Amino acid sequence: MSRVAIRPVRWTDAFELMKANYESRSHHLPWVQPFLDRDGFEQWFGRLLTGPNISLIAREHETNGIVGVFNISEIVWGGFRSAYLGYFGMVMFSRRGLMTEGLNLTTRYAFSEIGLHRLEANIQPGNLASLALIKRGGFRKEGYSPRYLKIAGEWRDHERWALLSSDVADSAGSQ
Repeated sequence: MSRVAIRPVRWTDAFELMKANYESRSHHLPWVQPFLDRDGFEQWFGRLLTGPNISLIAREHETNGIVGVFNISEIVWGGFRSAYLGYFGMVMFSRRGLMTEGLNLTTRYAFSEIGLHRLEANIQPGNLASLALIKRGGFRKEGYSPRYLKIAGEWRDHERWALLSSDVADSAGSQ
């Protein structure tokens, strides 16, 4: 039984997310800089309402605390049925396997509930914790993208990892 539940982020999650992000800010750096205040939350949440994006909040069953956030962004339909996956975990739940459970629930959601064919995660080569998580989630490394994404004012290299809906179906069938 999973120790984590996921659901789409709600407006009412704002204060808890800001607090968890603030408490985890040194844990996130230099890899990600999530919002820390109401204006940042409103900008981030607004993209969920107006763009092809879904953000899921992962909460621990026992405490209802926020384990992390999973962003499924730039969803493209048609013959592509693909999206990017981004995520960040909270320091108070780190190193307990809860983000792995959240990632597995998120990929199932993306493929079963949304109907996507492919998820792609782009990760900076030095972000060893994120690379370990994506490997545990069954993603395959597809390549390397120099100066792929601008983070904190600098263009950063990224490794490109992907998971297909058939990968999840194949692993579920073999268990």
